[in-house]
Amino acid sequence: MYALVIMFPAKKSFSALGAAVFMVVLGAVTQFAAVTELIDWTVLMIFVGSLVIAELFLYSRAPAAIADGIIRASPNVGVAIIAILIMTGFISAFVENVATVLVMAPIALALCKKLNMDPTYFLVGLAVMANLQGTATLVGDPPSMIFADYTGYGFNDFFIFQGKLSIFFAVQTGMAAGAVFFYGWFAKKGGKITVEQEKIKTPVPSILLLAMIGGLAAASFIFGGLTIVSGLLVMALALAGILWYALVRKAGRAEIWKLVKGLDWDTALFLAGIFVVVGAVAEVGLLRDFSAFLAHVVGRNVALGFALIVAVSVLISGFVDNVPYIIVMLPVAADLAKTLSLRPELYMFALLIGSCMGGNLTPFGASANIVSVGILKKQGVPVNFLQWLKIGFPFTLLTTAAASAMVWFVWRH
Repeated sequence: MYALVIMFPAKKSFSALGAAVFMVVLGAVTQFAAVTELIDWTVLMIFVGSLVIAELFLYSRAPAAIADGIIRASPNVGVAIIAILIMTGFISAFVENVATVLVMAPIALALCKKLNMDPTYFLVGLAVMANLQGTATLVGDPPSMIFADYTGYGFNDFFIFQGKLSIFFAVQTGMAAGAVFFYGWFAKKGGKITVEQEKIKTPVPSILLLAMIGGLAAASFIFGGLTIVSGLLVMALALAGILWYALVRKAGRAEIWKLVKGLDWDTALFLAGIFVVVGAVAEVGLLRDFSAFLAHVVGRNVALGFALIVAVSVLISGFVDNVPYIIVMLPVAADLAKTLSLRPELYMFALLIGSCMGGNLTPFGASANIVSVGILKKQGVPVNFLQWLKIGFPFTLLTTAAASAMVWFVWRH
């Protein structure tokens, strides 16, 4: 399955679902167990529902209006660019990364055109900052949803867990390091620039997005973590959004179909297949065997285990999809931490940070990267592997090191 995903990334859902069917045919898992036990419907509902809300939020032009406001309020161009990159990351903590990049790219390109500036660093910056922040919250990216499902984390636990700063703040530490990195590129861009203020079409999608965030926080507090209630809540808000789009905004069938069809169904199906495949792999004991092997390699050296998980995760995620890797490695990281009498968060957070930030390493490490490269190519500014590495390598190194250091000092004891 991994080989097929690497060779045919555009058909990854077929590879995962095919492997899942194969697992059932082999008898590693029953069809009933695959559908009712292994596929996590809560995660899928949150994923699809949040995509709908995100699409409506982008349709409202609220992100573009916020970006224009930032440019107008900034003392100079350099500060404006950094503020837009930070804003892009923050939006990506709640909205799908590719969608965020697509809506922010025209703003970045227009600004670069006015300044007669090479758009490469700005567009690459949008992608890597979006990828970085995707790990910060439960709804940011599939790996975060998978992590929440495995650990039982609720929305609030991504911020504070058992009295300690959680993964959100580790990601913000990385974001701060990333902002400093890009400020080095853009600090010399002086002068103030004027732009026409974009108008928000309607506040309703913003209200839906805030309702999703508030609802997930409330459900997390009331029910003590991630439950089916969270999935149903997000889906209910998504359906309300579609009804509003159809009845109030008077969107026709073609527009509604375009919205629904344009959702990332490939990743949703990919997730369903991966849940079954990895569930079957765990059922036959392969993950326990791998955990025992890692424990043997690491011995009693906690720092070595931490560094190994981060480094391997960055390397693998720079080249292949991090979703199957995360699902496979979460129980391994937890078991390894248990063997060393550590809090499981130490190694699981290391896994999350390495695998999500590692996607910034190469131009094909994440979907947002591929989209940014495609946009630049259309602008007549092609970016090859080495050119991306010139930005992606130091950015990934700096942000991963900063976020990992925060996790180490907070969760080591």
